This record gives sequence, C-alpha cells and structure tokens, in this order.
Amino acid sequence: MTGIGDASTVGAFGERKSSMSLAAVMAVVSLACMAEPSQAGDYFSPTDDHVSVSLGAMFLSSNTRVRADSSEGVAGTDISGEDQFGLPRARIEPKFEATVRVDTRQRLSFDYFTLDRSGSKVVTGNDIVFRNVVFIPGDPLQAKLSLRTLGITYEYSFWHSETLELAATLGLHSTDISTTAKVDTATRHIIQDEDQAGPIPTVGINSTWVASKRFYFNARAQYLTAHIQNISGSLGIYELNALYRLRPNVSFGVGYSAIRAHLDSGQSSQAGEFTFNTSGPELFVRVAF
Repeated sequence: MTGIGDASTVGAFGERKSSMSLAAVMAVVSLACMAEPSQAGDYFSPTDDHVSVSLGAMFLSSNTRVRADSSEGVAGTDISGEDQFGLPRARIEPKFEATVRVDTRQRLSFDYFTLDRSGSKVVTGNDIVFRNVVFIPGDPLQAKLSLRTLGITYEYSFWHSETLELAATLGLHSTDISTTAKVDTATRHIIQDEDQAGPIPTVGINSTWVASKRFYFNARAQYLTAHIQNISGSLGIYELNALYRLRPNVSFGVGYSAIRAHLDSGQSSQAGEFTFNTSGPELFVRVAF
C-alpha cells in the first residue's frame, strides 16, 4: 500500500457520487421475477449453487480518525472525522456480491464496497494541523472522505455436504482511501488532499449452514495485518446473514456487516495514521443458479 499522498493547496473540491446503479437493481429484480429451478419443484442445497449474485443495501454507522503530519515533521492533529470534519456517522450504501463455483470444492467470489461522505464544521478550540495546512478557530471547514474496496477471493471448501460447507479463503482487496479538507472564504482559500491506495491481501473462512429447504445461513470473516518498511496496516471484513428462499433460485436476506481498517505510515515526508470502523445491518436479494 502506498503512503499517505501528496498535498494540494489549490484546485476544485470534487464531489463523487456514491449511489446504487438503477440498471443493476432492475437487472436483479428481473432475474428474481424470471428465475426458475433447474428441475421443477426441487430445492437444491445452496452449497451446490454454481453462480449467485446479491444486491441490496447496508445501513452503516461509521467512526473515523485521521492524523496527517506535515512534511517537515510537525505532528498532525488527531482528528475525528465525524466530530471535527462534520462527516455523517450514518449512511445507506449499496451492497454487491457475486460468487462463481469452479467445481465442487472451489469458488471465486467478488465484492464491492463504497462509502462516500461529506460534511462541514466550523473549527472551534485549538488549531487543526492537517498535513501542510493549518485550520484556525472560526474557519468554515468543508470535508470529504471516500473509501472504496474491490475484493476478489479464492475459496476452497475443506468440508462440503448438502447441509454444511466450510471454506478457507484467500483474498485480495484493492482499497482506495481519499480525504479532502478545505476552507473557502473571502480571505482564506485552503485545500488539502490526502490519498492512499493499494492491494491488501486477506485470509479467512466462509461457511454456509442449511437449516431447511427454505432457510439457510452464511458467515464469513477475512483479516490480515502486515508491516512493510515504514508502513503497517490491517483490514478486517466480517459478515453474518440469514436467508429465506422464496423460490428455489431466489432468496431474501438480512444480516450484519462490519469493516475495520487501519493504516500507520512512518515515512518521514508522509507520516500519518488512519483508522476506520463501520458496521450495521443489511437487506439484500440473492439470485442463484
């Protein structure tokens, strides 16, 4: 993973939108309406699905802490993204997952997570040192933080039956974190951008338990911590879902997800720390064949 990125004191305050694609929603709804079982009247075990696609929404509550030291070695302020940057704690974000079974014991899964937040806050109390700029009390601070991760995971089922599947997983998550803070008044024009991106490997376990022909449960956990030169980081992804099969190929699910991310850079010119925790319930529809 690269270190915390370069700063800029000029430029536009770009606004990237994060929303669920209407076309994707309509595609999944259409599949749900048209899907038919491979054999009429049969409810095959979810542990035998060849392809599954899930689309829904997550209701997340987040906590973010950022520190960006100056390039001259001045310690940055330990900032709460929600309290000092005015970022909203609660957000509704889209959920997307897809899994392809290569053979009985091997699968590939794909997931995408995005969280874009923006807020505003008048600086109070002490000065805020954020990389190479200083925000002073009274500044009308505007901020934006974006987190995106695209994951590809290989799964090998060391236990596979009609009612239970347990798989060891090895994943690679391409993660991008960007932060922008700015003040734009008649007398002060300051903008500071931070960006960090790179692939993060994870190991974990994925399980499916079939309680009956209509009810089944999924749980997965992926985690890894690493230290490379002057940069250390960790990523944890956790999920627990309960699903009801309305039709043999169509299930509706409720669950709970959590993501934990941490990055600590000790590079002399790009030192800083980023900690991010988000979790919450989710609702989704899954189509499988």
